[in-house]
Amino acid sequence: MAPGRTEVQVRPGVEDDLKALTDLYNHYVRETPITFDTDTFTPEERRPWLLSHPEDGPHRLRVATDAGSQEILGYATSSPYRAKPAYGTSVETTVYVAPRAGGRGIGTLLYASLFEALAGEDLHRAYAGIAQPNAASVRLHERFGFRYVGTYREVGRKFGRYWDVAWYEKPL
Repeated sequence: MAPGRTEVQVRPGVEDDLKALTDLYNHYVRETPITFDTDTFTPEERRPWLLSHPEDGPHRLRVATDAGSQEILGYATSSPYRAKPAYGTSVETTVYVAPRAGGRGIGTLLYASLFEALAGEDLHRAYAGIAQPNAASVRLHERFGFRYVGTYREVGRKFGRYWDVAWYEKPL
């Protein structure tokens, strides 16, 4: 490992991670169009989200931590694509990396762990919506075999402007 770089561990998310995961997500709510949530959350408000990602099954939460300090560096999830039963073999995936941890391959580690965990599940497709522009996220998803399928134009309004979302899919 290069000097000054910390070792990263990826593991399932647990309830003790709730505050740190909420803080990380709230950064993206406040500062970016990456998520279309516009109001921040308390950890208690995010608890149902965390609990909807158990350690097994198609809806997972993987967390990257600094091996020494255990600081959370990012997380990835697979979540229901849509609520109707026929969508049950599809998931929507996402990655959030702590701003100070960007450019270190954390997203790659998280997605590798997530897709390895999902390999035995009864899943057919993964989908990812990427608010535009976001070249780094596009590169990450393409690296994992996602292919562009279309763009919803001006689908979300945040920070006083409209944002496009490009959609990608991956066979599982």
